[in-house]
Amino acid sequence: MIATLRSLARWTSGVPVLAVVLLILTWGRDLPGVIVALVTLVLAGAVLAAVHHAEVVAHRVGEPFGSLVLAVAVTIIEVALIVTLMIDGGDKSTTLARDTVFAAVMITCNGIVGLCLLVASLRHGTAVFNPEGTGAALATVATLATLSLVLPTFTTSKPGPEFSGVQLTFAAISSLILYGLFVATQTVRHRDYFLPLTRLGEPITQDDHADAPSGRTALISLGLLGLALIGVVGLAKGVSPTIESGVEAAGLHHAVVGVIIALLVLLPETIAAVRSARRDRVQTSLNLALGSAMASIGLTIPAVALASIWLSGPLVLGLGSTHLVLLVLTVVVSSLTVVPGRATPLQGGVHLVLFAAYLELAINP
Repeated sequence: MIATLRSLARWTSGVPVLAVVLLILTWGRDLPGVIVALVTLVLAGAVLAAVHHAEVVAHRVGEPFGSLVLAVAVTIIEVALIVTLMIDGGDKSTTLARDTVFAAVMITCNGIVGLCLLVASLRHGTAVFNPEGTGAALATVATLATLSLVLPTFTTSKPGPEFSGVQLTFAAISSLILYGLFVATQTVRHRDYFLPLTRLGEPITQDDHADAPSGRTALISLGLLGLALIGVVGLAKGVSPTIESGVEAAGLHHAVVGVIIALLVLLPETIAAVRSARRDRVQTSLNLALGSAMASIGLTIPAVALASIWLSGPLVLGLGSTHLVLLVLTVVVSSLTVVPGRATPLQGGVHLVLFAAYLELAINP
C-alpha cells in the first residue's frame, strides 16, 4: 500500500512538469500526427494529476475553500488563454469570449451538475445538498450571465450584439463585485451553507476517511496543481489546430472547436466533481460546477473589457436566439432542481438532456 502511494506521488509530480516542458517545446509550432498523439497523452495525464493535487489541497483547507481553489485556478489560466487567442485570432476572435463563457456555463450548469446528480442519486438513492448555498450560487450565475451575455443582444447604443464602452465597463465592474461578494459569502459569512451534508441534513465539517495532509504537502500540491493546469490549457491550445482541421473536414460548424476546447479545459473540475458525488459529497460537486461557471463569467468579462482597450475590431458578447432559449431554460430547470435540496436521477437526466441539446445545436445550429 505504501509503495503504491509513493508510486502515485511520483507519477502525479512528474506529469505536470513534463506537460509544461512539452508545452514550451511545442508552443506556436505546427505539430505532426505523432507529436499530437504524444501531446494528447500527456494532456490526459495532466488532467488526472490536476485532480489529484486539487483533492490534496481541498483536503488540507477543507470545504468550501477546496472547490474554490480549483475553480479559480482553472478560470484564471483559461482567461489568460482567451485573451492570448483574442490578440492573435483576427476576425474569429470577435465572438471568442462569448462562445467560451457560454460553453463553460452550459458544461458546468448542465453537464457537470447533471452528471453529478445522476451519479449520486443512483449510488445513494437521492442526492442531498444545501439549497441555501446552491441557490445563492445559481442566482449569482444567472445574474452574471444575463448582464454579460443577454443584455448586449438588446442594447441599442451600438449596432449588433455589442456593448458600448460605458456599458462594457459597467458589466465588468458588476461582475467583479458580484463575484467578490459571493466568495466572501461562501468562505466567511455563511460558510456553513456550502458544506456537504449528511443524510440527516447536518453539515460535514471535515473528511472522515483520512487525516489532512501537512502544510508542506499541500503547498507542493498547490504548485504542482498550477503547473498541471498550465499544461492542460496550453496543450489544449496546441492541439486545437488539429481539432479545427478535423471539425472542418467533418463539415461541422466552427463553434464545435470551442466546445471541444472548453470540455478539455474543464476536465479536471468534471472528474473532481464526479468523485465527490460518488462519495456522497454532492454540495462539493455543486460548489465546483457553479463556482466554475461564476468564475468563468466574473473573471473573463473584466479581462476582455480591459483587453478591448488595445484590441481592434468589435467585441461581440450578445447571445443568439437559440442560445438565449437554452440559457433561460437552464436557469428555470436549475431553480426547480435546487429548491427541494434533494435530487433524483430524473433531475440529473433533465440537465444532461439540456447539455446534449446544446451539443446537438453546436453541431447543427
